[in-house]
Amino acid sequence: MKARTENMQTDAPLLSVKNLSVEYRTDLETVRAVNGIGFSLRKGETLGLVGETGAGKTTTALACMGLLPEATGHVACGTIELEGENLLELPESEMRKVRGERIAMIFQDPMTSLNPVMSVDEQIAEALELHNEDNKTARQIQERVDEVLLMVGIPASRKHDYPHQFSGGMKQRVVIAMALACEPTLLIADEPTTALDVTIQAQVINMIRGLRDRLGTAMIMITHDLGIVAQTCDNVAVMYAGRLIEVGRAADVFLPAGSVGSVNSIEHHPYTAGLFGSIPSLRDRARRLTPIPGLMPDPTNLPKGCGFAPRCLQKTPLCDEESPCAYGSGAHRVRCHLFAERDGWRKEDE
Repeated sequence: MKARTENMQTDAPLLSVKNLSVEYRTDLETVRAVNGIGFSLRKGETLGLVGETGAGKTTTALACMGLLPEATGHVACGTIELEGENLLELPESEMRKVRGERIAMIFQDPMTSLNPVMSVDEQIAEALELHNEDNKTARQIQERVDEVLLMVGIPASRKHDYPHQFSGGMKQRVVIAMALACEPTLLIADEPTTALDVTIQAQVINMIRGLRDRLGTAMIMITHDLGIVAQTCDNVAVMYAGRLIEVGRAADVFLPAGSVGSVNSIEHHPYTAGLFGSIPSLRDRARRLTPIPGLMPDPTNLPKGCGFAPRCLQKTPLCDEESPCAYGSGAHRVRCHLFAERDGWRKEDE
């Protein structure tokens, strides 16, 4: 297994998403869930994908996995390249080979991710048997099952147990073991601690970080918890109404790095500043929380201009009329009209 630092030596992106738009279509309406987003991820890096419920985070992940609902989900445009190969052009038979072996996903709810009538070892072995290019014997597969269970802190003696015999935290560990069984190059973790209590959340996040560093796996961490992002991620992408409105290194978004209480709102999108303003601070207990007013726009009827304009306290008339361009400063990029005249920021090519 390669160390994380060795995997990060190459400059070529492992995953490159360009101009991706995803829609859900029915006879009555079209939901524009993802609207022209783009980002890249190098080997060994972790990207935090942040935003409110309904921002399009999970849809982005499902598009990367080729798991959009067949009846309604549709990639309207864009490319998703894994090591230079456009996954959107692959037939389903080839995508089945990619899923699990090259890209794996930890889903939000372990209760629905596990088959209740199959033992834990059967479910982990199923992935290993599906991607058994090395013709491992049944004994070798079981040895690998024991190994990945130990990696996530579950004794091999419990491998014959069924999901109902595990607690919520232990179920999530099983799901993580299933995702890591084939040592994928990219792991997508979709709100991996949502269904867990705070103490177990910390244990699971620390375990994921340790396994990521040990295996050198690149990761997309989907979450609404900025604390998890600060602890876990190298880069951050803030998503709102299907668009990436701010992207940068964690040190750019958390100023000083890792401190959610000291964000400089002048150098951030108003939505990002609003997210920080709604987080309690242990350092300044007298500071009142400032919730973001209003709700996200209806994805079937997005506003003409900036999607955040109806909720933004700094909006100008232009915000209601014209969708903003992206402006960059180093590796930091913000999609907001307020940055058009700001020193040190330049208009980015779309």
